[in-house]
Amino acid sequence: MSRRYQLPHRVGWHRVVRPVLKFIFWHFILKTLFHITVEGMENVPQKPPYLVIYNHVSILDPPIVIAVWPVWLEAVAASDVFRRPAHAPLTWLYGVIPVDRGKPDRSFLDYVVGVLKQGFPLAFAPEGTRSHTPGMQRAWTGLAYIADQARVPIVPVGVVGTEDEAVTRALRLERPAVHIRVGKPFRLPPLEAWPVPRKWARRYNTDLAMYRIAALLPPEYRGVYHDPEWMAIAQTLDLDTSDVPATQAPLPIPSS
Repeated sequence: MSRRYQLPHRVGWHRVVRPVLKFIFWHFILKTLFHITVEGMENVPQKPPYLVIYNHVSILDPPIVIAVWPVWLEAVAASDVFRRPAHAPLTWLYGVIPVDRGKPDRSFLDYVVGVLKQGFPLAFAPEGTRSHTPGMQRAWTGLAYIADQARVPIVPVGVVGTEDEAVTRALRLERPAVHIRVGKPFRLPPLEAWPVPRKWARRYNTDLAMYRIAALLPPEYRGVYHDPEWMAIAQTLDLDTSDVPATQAPLPIPSS
């Protein structure tokens, strides 16, 4: 049974923490150091819950996605972030959900599912770690488990311009460009729809979701998710932002 989730900002002084953090980070840090443009905000669902997934190039990606989003997003970060002096206070104050990087953790997955089932929108980077270069890495299949259990819309987000070099330029006050693209929500087919073992089905569903992110990025950012055949399959998923019934028929499996 999953643990009961409580929003940190709903308890005592945490009520004012997130608005203050967002105001300071957005107006005095991000808008000062970067030239940020956002595209596709009309694709954000009107009602939660939903899952926001994005590519992860640098430490800037999570706070930028949170800062530009029109509502508060629950967020996931690697537990080692809480041990870094420069990052720990902010992640703790915001109320980020920690996860042990690289360690399969069913209780964590069920906890995140519980967050979504209670009606909260949640964001995380399925790659699990920063790439430091534009190209995307193979994603963690926990994404498919969460999506299958929570059955909520998934909102893909492509982040361009946050490479380590951009951070260096920002510190020189050059205001490098960062572009955020929000794609249309979609739902993955149930794992049972794939005529393959469940482990493979989780891999296929995870990759389908990641190809939706790749479609929002320039070619040099797609990394392992550059296959046009898979991208075409991913784009056939239902784009309805309301209550989309799960796909019952198996999707075609690419030969490559």
